[in-house]
Amino acid sequence: MEGEVPIHSLDRAGTAIAYRQSPGTGPGIIFLTGFRSDMGGAKAVALERWAQAQGRAFIRFDYHAHGASGGDWEDGSIGRWRDDALAVLDRVAQGPQILVGSSMGGWITLLLALARPDRVAGLLGIAPAPDFTERMIRPRLGPAELEALERHGRFIAPSAYDPAGYPITKHLLDEAQSHLLLAKGSNPIPIRCPVRLLHGQCDPDIPWQTSLDLAAALESDDVRVTLVKDGDHRLSRDADLSLMLQLAGELATA
Repeated sequence: MEGEVPIHSLDRAGTAIAYRQSPGTGPGIIFLTGFRSDMGGAKAVALERWAQAQGRAFIRFDYHAHGASGGDWEDGSIGRWRDDALAVLDRVAQGPQILVGSSMGGWITLLLALARPDRVAGLLGIAPAPDFTERMIRPRLGPAELEALERHGRFIAPSAYDPAGYPITKHLLDEAQSHLLLAKGSNPIPIRCPVRLLHGQCDPDIPWQTSLDLAAALESDDVRVTLVKDGDHRLSRDADLSLMLQLAGELATA
């Protein structure tokens, strides 16, 4: 599109991580995409345009093996994608940031807030998916998938968004266990910044109750959950995007 922000890249562990950065005032905003999504999605672009109109600094980027970034998909993991996001926060962004995470990006934002509490001014989760590897993938594994994981270290998962499906690796599932936040018996999550959660009640991928569980687990008292009765997982309709921008604006001016 005309005037589109150019793509830059930073090297992280030998992989080029692609990002787009708009200058502006702080606190800045960083958008973190979902699993197998990329920074060209409707939510990322809408947020960028809004931030530009506000004169607010903004960054969107692609994790390892996502979108315009390099890397092999089967080397991906929650820890690796968290570290990609940390590299963007540490090496590209300046000052406090509001982290806006969609689906898996909501999990990554929480991990960033735990790692860099002094840099995170607020969190906005859109259909956030903390622990989705244990909550959504592992319970659905049948005998064929379990055998494929043991024999080949991967299985092909069907997807409503990709007719060919995509590989889920044993490495992804096993490594994610060290980043779980909502496991039964776990301690409260020591995140104390303002948090807004937006979730559709017709989400077929991540149950909306996940946002309620997350809100209850956070130590912050400034937590609000907004439910969209007819909202799906993507939450990319005009009305959904307007809600997202309204919540981002609340955090930016708090």
